[in-house]
Amino acid sequence: MDILIAVAILGILSLIAEIFNLRKAIVPVTVIGLIAVLGHAVYKAMYGTTLLNWELDESQYFNMVQSTKYGLAFSSLFILLTIFLVTLSADFHKNHQPKISDFVAIKLFLLTGAIAMVTFGNMAMFFLGIEILSISLYVLAASEPKNVKSNEAGMKYFLMGAFASGILLFGIALIYGATGTFDIPTIMSLNNANLPSWYTIGSVLIAIGLLFKIAAVPFHFWAPDVYEGSPALTTATMSTLAKVAAMASFFKLITSLNPHLPGFLTTINIVAVLSMIVGNLIALRQINVKRMLAFSGIAHAGYMMLAFQFLDYTNAQANLFYYAAAYALAGIAAFAVVLSVCGNKGNEEIYNFNGLGKTNPLLAGILTCALLSMAGIPIFSGFFAKFFLFDQVLDKGRLILVIFAVISSIISVGYYFKLILAMYTKESTEEVQPVPVAYTTVAVASIALNIIIGLVPSFVMSLVR
Repeated sequence: MDILIAVAILGILSLIAEIFNLRKAIVPVTVIGLIAVLGHAVYKAMYGTTLLNWELDESQYFNMVQSTKYGLAFSSLFILLTIFLVTLSADFHKNHQPKISDFVAIKLFLLTGAIAMVTFGNMAMFFLGIEILSISLYVLAASEPKNVKSNEAGMKYFLMGAFASGILLFGIALIYGATGTFDIPTIMSLNNANLPSWYTIGSVLIAIGLLFKIAAVPFHFWAPDVYEGSPALTTATMSTLAKVAAMASFFKLITSLNPHLPGFLTTINIVAVLSMIVGNLIALRQINVKRMLAFSGIAHAGYMMLAFQFLDYTNAQANLFYYAAAYALAGIAAFAVVLSVCGNKGNEEIYNFNGLGKTNPLLAGILTCALLSMAGIPIFSGFFAKFFLFDQVLDKGRLILVIFAVISSIISVGYYFKLILAMYTKESTEEVQPVPVAYTTVAVASIALNIIIGLVPSFVMSLVR
């Protein structure tokens, strides 16, 4: 709860700063504040207490928020991603300086929603979290009112998100009707076999709603258009922070509700395989980098769903967290380079990256590393993330799943290398533009962290275990 309150206060301070014309201080003060909150969250995840041995008594909040290692680890990841996204905001919104406080505050409120989605101890708090996150993204997707694509993206995302939220809420209502409570520990203590059939229906509806949120096949159709039409920084937020938050909450809810359904895990496996194969196959045909990364994100949602095959619950949590961290850091690095090359001009076609290896070797190298990590190539953390997940699935005895996952990973190499080859084998026709320092800093920092956690995965996974 203390982390949630601290982030919310930062968002309010960002809005107040605009009133007193402290616009230039908003981004640096927010980043410094988030770094302090990140240190607090990591220390709490590692040692189970705060640095000053002071924290709020969560029992006073009727178990609305729980400070588990799982929730604290993912909260730390979300805060780190928000630090990068806020750092990118100043240059990205340089033509809309009077609105910079709004953009930063929305990202901070989005972060509070993401944290609530993984630390909830009550289904009411979970729904509040997912709605705060979703409404923030609706606003960001349509934040360019004069851009037809942005308006279209905002409307599509709002309509699809509203339907998904309605399905989620209906599922939560059915579970409450079956159990008489929203409290997760109380629901977990019940014998599901003795609960009425609408408990099972409610669990299925919640799963469907969250499959929409993570853009898994066959609920993925909104993602490519929304990703392409939204401003590039909003697309980066959707594909990293929002996707990882939805996946983490999906895992927590399903393992908490524990629906004893015939064929439930089989259905999850089918959705995972379809997401991996369909996402990667369609990505091969894309010439727009944002659409390509959208389909790549659909495939990665399929990979992360492999964590649902668990014999050891703690290891499954750690594997999911590690994969989410590796994917999100690579995604931030990739989008930082996309912003550097394409800016906010709404054209992210692959030809924009022609000759980048000669005109800006640093950015080309970072984008190459990010794409190789997503493809699962050593020494990047993306390789180890897939290795740990595949090993977990093999322990469960599901060799077929691993075969499909490996095949889809091989397919993904095709479109990642299409972009890499454009950078190193084609000549640039564009005039070289200066790259903002913030973009380069975020790109270097995120890919460096990606490589570091690939070299020392035990530290990252220890935050959850």
